[in-house]
Amino acid sequence: MPCLLGIDNGLTVTKAVVFDETGTPLAVARRRVPQIMPRPRHVERDMTVLWRATAEAIAEAIAHSHRPASDIAALAATAHGDGLYLLDTDRQPLGHGILSLDSRAGGTVAAWERDGTAAAALSRTGQMPHASALSALLAWIRDHEPERFARIGHVLACKDWLRFCLTGTVGTDLTEASTSFTDVHSQGYAPDILAMFGLEALRSALPRVARPDEVVGNVTEEAAALTGLVAGTPVVAGLHDVTASALGIGGYGEGLIAIVAGTYSINETVSTAPKVDARWFCRNGLRPGEWNNMSISPASAANYDWFLDTLCASERQAAEAEGRSIHAVIGPEIEAALGRPTTLLFHPYLFGSPHGPVASAGFLGLRGWHDRGDMLRAVIEGIAFNHRVHVDALRGGFAPHEARLTGGISRNPVFAQLFADALGLPVTVTETEEAAAWGAALCAGAGVGLFASPRHDPRDLKALGRIYSPDPSQSAALDERYLLHCEVARSLAPLWPSIEALAPEAGI
Repeated sequence: MPCLLGIDNGLTVTKAVVFDETGTPLAVARRRVPQIMPRPRHVERDMTVLWRATAEAIAEAIAHSHRPASDIAALAATAHGDGLYLLDTDRQPLGHGILSLDSRAGGTVAAWERDGTAAAALSRTGQMPHASALSALLAWIRDHEPERFARIGHVLACKDWLRFCLTGTVGTDLTEASTSFTDVHSQGYAPDILAMFGLEALRSALPRVARPDEVVGNVTEEAAALTGLVAGTPVVAGLHDVTASALGIGGYGEGLIAIVAGTYSINETVSTAPKVDARWFCRNGLRPGEWNNMSISPASAANYDWFLDTLCASERQAAEAEGRSIHAVIGPEIEAALGRPTTLLFHPYLFGSPHGPVASAGFLGLRGWHDRGDMLRAVIEGIAFNHRVHVDALRGGFAPHEARLTGGISRNPVFAQLFADALGLPVTVTETEEAAAWGAALCAGAGVGLFASPRHDPRDLKALGRIYSPDPSQSAALDERYLLHCEVARSLAPLWPSIEALAPEAGI
């Protein structure tokens, strides 16, 4: 029976997952990849360190799968989208890779918003530029590091760098290509778009575009020696991790909203015609004639993780020492808080927001009699409300009738039900531990003919999914709280810049 390998590289961890052809994970291996922050707003990583860590993870996953590497029929990578990974004309890394958490180009984007470039980009590319977009980062390098800019030979995304390390071939895929420089209607590169950003000198540096399930090369002898893969194993182009996650949970399709509650609040739905709006990115789907419409912000479950890491550190250490999970410790506290009325609200903007980079997080309605459970309930509720901001935007342009939810907090039935009640939509949580890696593996399998297409998931998704239906009374109560959540954010908008100015050296 053939196997498939999916590689999933996030913002802190790179992992390799071996699946059998039915979609069952046989082995998972992870390696942490350090972030490098040489100055405020710069979030980078060493490209060579990333490749070595990924190669180690691949070798470990193969070893633990108890299957020979020759059983792996194909592999594909997915990784964090946006950000920037440059090669020079000799195909060597040109500085560090830049992560999508980087915000050095915020001033560039603000200038484009003032001079009309951003509005023009929305019309031509289907999205407003943002601080970690290829366009903004390349323009920043042009203006601040001209010597580096002059040496650019190839402009890649993270997963494209891993593909290059595996195969020696340079290129990208349809989903990744659409992050900055493709015409929203033709779905291909357009020369005038580069010129719009003052980047026409990079025309030859843009990578060739392939379908996500297209075989684009084979594992080289050098890569095989590092990873334990068999030289010659087919490698397909792979895809942006947002799309991979939707695919992996069976949430890629019209009428569905795929929700990823992770570092980013990711909310996406598929259409068969482009529809442009400043509230979402209209990017390429898995094949020509499909568009993936994504409404996102860096304001989701990372807020919950921050609370646990910062305010529950001693309890977490004690629980782990006893072989328990911190989630089991605090779960009853949150459930108790959900059962009583509260004035407490939380805006989950610790790392970003839908309201621009100066919006910051905060509790409102906090009283002396509130406890940790009340605060955690507010954090989870605030996360769900932020997802609703994006889901409501998509409902304004499309007609979704159900949602699919993934991310660590989706494993908690209490949290999943809260999402259903807050969104007023049926929410399905599919038992997929490694959704993005499986999305990549589906593309790999389709590329070598194991599946008719990446959307032909061999698993019984109905059997794997649990549906959470909204409770009408709970939804009504949450509607009232959600409206207040939004009203408070609007009221604070004029004040956030002043708050940020209190410590300018620590802010944006």
